[in-house]
Amino acid sequence: MVNMTAETLRHYDRVGLCHPYNVDEWTGYRYYSAQEIVRLNTISALKSMDLSLQEIQKILDFNDFNRIIDFLNKAEKSANEKIANLKEIKKRIQRAKLFYETKSANKDELGCVFVQELSERVIMIAPELSTPTISNLYDYHRHFYAQIDDAHKNDFAFEDLAGVIEENGKTKMFAVCTKYKNHPNLRTLPKGKYLCENCTEENREKTLKKLLSIAKNQYNKAPQFTIQIVVLTGILQWNYQIQVPLLKHALFGSFLIQHNL
Repeated sequence: MVNMTAETLRHYDRVGLCHPYNVDEWTGYRYYSAQEIVRLNTISALKSMDLSLQEIQKILDFNDFNRIIDFLNKAEKSANEKIANLKEIKKRIQRAKLFYETKSANKDELGCVFVQELSERVIMIAPELSTPTISNLYDYHRHFYAQIDDAHKNDFAFEDLAGVIEENGKTKMFAVCTKYKNHPNLRTLPKGKYLCENCTEENREKTLKKLLSIAKNQYNKAPQFTIQIVVLTGILQWNYQIQVPLLKHALFGSFLIQHNL
């Protein structure tokens, strides 16, 4: 009659929310009158307002309309706050879904060497970061905004990807800028052809050596820097895309220079 399970009715009895009209002392059967049915339906209606059992107990004990109205005003305010919070959660879900849909659409196969033409990229180095980890990839951009004084933070924006640049055996993580002004940690990666392959963490070093060998033996290039782009494969998992420049000049300094505006 009230769409409640027997266990729910027992629980309401235990917490004092609604007692049965009578309990048979021999069989233990519980009997409910029309009065308890009305009370149970009222409890069900109040629960649909997202009220806790403790709050429902209080409002059922009120015998003053003004107190009930005041209580429901507070409940309405709480509901509005939850609605606003759920809307924000929905926006985050939508942003995350779009992000991973984009990553999924751009996913490349592992173990396939290819050459791609890349446009010029302006990057910001994070001097304190050398290797991607779960801790430093989480909220990745804060490491770069932390290098910018408050007055100029709005002058910078970054792509949603992480990268590592290696030169002379040293690695530094970077972010690709989509908006920027002059800064000592800005560098320019030149446009041109890059020898690439997607790989995992386990075979990253092996893949890098292979690409450098191909660049030397097949293209007669001896690049002084390499790029390793972090490619997300899950929320807490990632692979890499190794990018070895096949450019006219051999010296790293000719290509990775401070970007002066």
